[in-house]
Amino acid sequence: MSAAIEQAVEPQREYRLMEFCGGHTHAIFRYGVQDLMPSNIRFVHGPGCPVCVLPVGRIDNVIQLVEEQDVILCSYGDMLRVPGSGRKSLLKVKAAGGDVRMVYSTLDALKIARDNPDRQVVFFAIGFETTTPPTAVAIRQAQAEGLGNFSVFCNHVLTPPAIKRILDAPEQDAGGSVAIEGFFGPSHISSVIGSLPYEYSTKKYHKPVVIAGFEPLDIMQSTLMLVRQLNAGRAEVENEYTRVVSREGNRKAQALMDEVLELRPTFEWRGLGMIPASALRIRERYAAFDAEKRFDMPATQASDVRGCECPRILRGIKIPTDCKLFGTVCTPENPMGSCMVSSEGACSAYWSYG
Repeated sequence: MSAAIEQAVEPQREYRLMEFCGGHTHAIFRYGVQDLMPSNIRFVHGPGCPVCVLPVGRIDNVIQLVEEQDVILCSYGDMLRVPGSGRKSLLKVKAAGGDVRMVYSTLDALKIARDNPDRQVVFFAIGFETTTPPTAVAIRQAQAEGLGNFSVFCNHVLTPPAIKRILDAPEQDAGGSVAIEGFFGPSHISSVIGSLPYEYSTKKYHKPVVIAGFEPLDIMQSTLMLVRQLNAGRAEVENEYTRVVSREGNRKAQALMDEVLELRPTFEWRGLGMIPASALRIRERYAAFDAEKRFDMPATQASDVRGCECPRILRGIKIPTDCKLFGTVCTPENPMGSCMVSSEGACSAYWSYG
């Protein structure tokens, strides 16, 4: 496969290919895929890590919720270590006595609510389209059971608007941008939404998308497919991950999300700013389970740790080793930004695999 890619590339041009998904970033480093590429193929790391793109203000929201409302906060593990303002994290709040509990699924959070009927239980919901259906299931189940002490702080974000934002960046981003020639479409996300939503970007921006699996050969085959499209001047959505992804996606999951959740007018992404129609909120018919309404949580904006380059890394403008904090004051044991915390973050990949 490496020889086929070497033969396919045009020596005089550079191929800048963004792997949107953090899982692809880690696979590229874990298996040394970049070392098998010709020198003129450059992998650009994108914002496809849900922990990484959540802005500091939303973390401050849940910290304030635990400290002031005495709730039981349920969260996936990576979010516990992401620093909010003043480098305070949910893990530090837990150490100080806050009732913060790590869960592996929404079912765990529902069980905690059943077991503690006299306490308010809030599930800190994050993720792209992959983890959104389980949140919708939990909300619907809570309504069916009449769990009045359960609510969700919804932070689910959507992939296609983020890709559009990246492609619009050269014209809009005064902080710098990088010219992307093609995308590796995310795998798990595409199993839910299908390949159809990416067709808009290929037509408007004339950038090819190849949905890639996570194995090294998946990534290499997808690279070859992107190179061949670029050489031919084509911009289409191609699906390398046919064993999992279809054009229409999982319609049952899509219908469930649409029943319980709706588009937010706009939402802030770390590194990408405010993006219209890029996130989901709980529909009015399920408003009783919306933590933002139950606890009147205000929209909060806050800055990243000074010197942290995570926002530019998420846009593909810089790589982790460009950050002065990387490997010095910022390590997995002492993270300054979300890109070092998350198991899908680019800084974590650089640290783990060199």
